[in-house]
Amino acid sequence: MQRKRTDNAADVRRAKGGPISEFIDRHYRHFNAAVLKEAADGYRDHLDGGGKMMITVAGAMSTAELGVSLAEMIRQDKVHAITCTGANLEEDIFNLVARSHYERIPNYRELSPQQEEQLLNRHLNRVTDTCIPEEEAMRRIESVFSKNGSPRRKRRSESFPTSFCLRFCGNAGSNNFTRSIRRTVG
Repeated sequence: MQRKRTDNAADVRRAKGGPISEFIDRHYRHFNAAVLKEAADGYRDHLDGGGKMMITVAGAMSTAELGVSLAEMIRQDKVHAITCTGANLEEDIFNLVARSHYERIPNYRELSPQQEEQLLNRHLNRVTDTCIPEEEAMRRIESVFSKNGSPRRKRRSESFPTSFCLRFCGNAGSNNFTRSIRRTVG
């Protein structure tokens, strides 16, 4: 089904929002760019009509600091729920304790097997172009979790690891996990 452009959509002088919206309104008028504009307009119309929006994220998007964008969208009442995989929670915790120790590898696509092995020997776990240092991230987290027990050992339940993480992270500033992390990170 072909959609006809309305006079409003063709008016490139019209601006509905900030600088990004203005840019999209002015330049995203054809082909897939026009589809992106229609989707953005539909998102805005949905929210303006009282609708709620859930964002679903798979994979470790927290390494891209997606939380910074999502936090602002939540504050502006543009996102009302988030579902994500455990990788996001794990990456957020690593980011919290070790971000300043991450090592960027801009030419990661050209690494030889020997160079990959050298990174491993230095206990650097590469995720595309960034290495997470095992000692600074994983071992610090591991020590906190092993002190507090595993979910099955602690509760004798079939809890998912994400439930275990959330139980310790959920009450920032007042639970054992947060205090342990602060002591560990110093």
